[in-house]
Amino acid sequence: MKKKVLVANRGEIALRIIRAIQELGHTAVAVYETPDNESLPIRIADEAIWLGDGPRCDYLNIDKVIAAAKKTGADAIHPGYGFLAENPAFAKACEDAGIIFVGPSSDVIQKLGDKVMARKIMHDADIPMVPGTQNLSAGDAGVDEALAFAKKYDYPLMLKATAGGGGRGIRRIENDDQMTEEIPAARAESQAAFNNDNVYLEKLVINPKHVEVQVMADNFGSTVHLGTRDCSIQRRNQKLVEIAPSLIEDQGLLDKICETAVKAAKAANYTNAGTVEFLIDKDMNYYFMEINTRVQVEHTVTEMVTGIDIVRTQLKIAFGMKLAFAQDDVQIRGHAIEMRINAEDPQNNFMPEGGKTVSVYRSPGGYGVRLDGFVYQGFTIPEVYDSLLVKLTVHGFTWSETVDRLRRCLTNYVIVGPKTTIPFYLKLINDPDFQKGDFDTSFLETHTHLMEYEEQATEVNKLARLIAEIHHKKENPYAI
Repeated sequence: MKKKVLVANRGEIALRIIRAIQELGHTAVAVYETPDNESLPIRIADEAIWLGDGPRCDYLNIDKVIAAAKKTGADAIHPGYGFLAENPAFAKACEDAGIIFVGPSSDVIQKLGDKVMARKIMHDADIPMVPGTQNLSAGDAGVDEALAFAKKYDYPLMLKATAGGGGRGIRRIENDDQMTEEIPAARAESQAAFNNDNVYLEKLVINPKHVEVQVMADNFGSTVHLGTRDCSIQRRNQKLVEIAPSLIEDQGLLDKICETAVKAAKAANYTNAGTVEFLIDKDMNYYFMEINTRVQVEHTVTEMVTGIDIVRTQLKIAFGMKLAFAQDDVQIRGHAIEMRINAEDPQNNFMPEGGKTVSVYRSPGGYGVRLDGFVYQGFTIPEVYDSLLVKLTVHGFTWSETVDRLRRCLTNYVIVGPKTTIPFYLKLINDPDFQKGDFDTSFLETHTHLMEYEEQATEVNKLARLIAEIHHKKENPYAI
């Protein structure tokens, strides 16, 4: 039966979801704020509805999104990632309005969104975890609890917002004085960002590998994993590069991590798509970190190595269908790498380049290449949203083949106007450690030479070459 699905998001993920909806024969509804009124999602969708001038506030307005769904007659809402995707109040509002929420239930989102509650669920299920505390008490009592934990487990520690996510609300603590100073500041920051001032502590795993497992679960008791991803290369605790599968050579360890992920999802009564995240220390011990209750930015690499359309599967589960595959049907083929092409200046602490217009845009293509983006020539990058322009994902039979394909794509990629992460990535993939697959979360800190490139010269040379090509064709109309 044909359904109408509203996509409560923007940018590349909105475009990704709209395509999946249309491929299933359903009707896709886009929403937008005024700064996005020239965006591709609202051009590609079957319908589009304006939420308000924004910026950001209307995308985050639950009442407006629900009203838009009702006005357009939407049967379901897909939240994408970010914005309202992990907000239990939004999932509950959908449930109360009789609208299908494409994701887990509001109750599951509530429990897993509270990092301390999630730790309790995993503890009860005997899932390995990093030592940590419950929510710290208010005032001086909480500081005393923190100092006592530090005395037992020693520094460094991580002070985290209970409701945090996406790399936000995390502080590294090195000593008692810093602990005393940072707890009130962390509470204030968490209250402002998440409307929740609860914080807790975890023992810091020094320079771990960040490995995650994609899980899918239907409403009929079937839960499967789609293998591992490595997301260790990060800046400011936010991912830059994602690969599938993990390059850890101990396949037995990876199998055990995948089995643990399925066990964790079942312990939480999880349904739909989710990601169970782990840290792996130098001794190859692994620890549960969290479950992200949404489709991940990096889902593309898993799709490339498994051939399974995660967003399409999400929609089918939400519409009451069983998983179309069992665990034994999931086969990992080759390797995939995703790089986030951001409008940022890596040499200036990855500062965003919003407000600039893309004067020349030429994207790569070919065998094993996937682009998820919404930028085009003449597009002016809004200053008020995330700096992600395009996700470049490549697939290859071997790791070296995949890196070679990625190098070719980055070399062929031309974006003139804003500074981007492209030249930084070219430097990164030519690093011997990256080519060996030897990286952890300290990679950028220990490889500072990656910032030593001439970004302007690279872009100017590409532009000059493009102009020369155009001129050659005008002078020689029959030139090959």
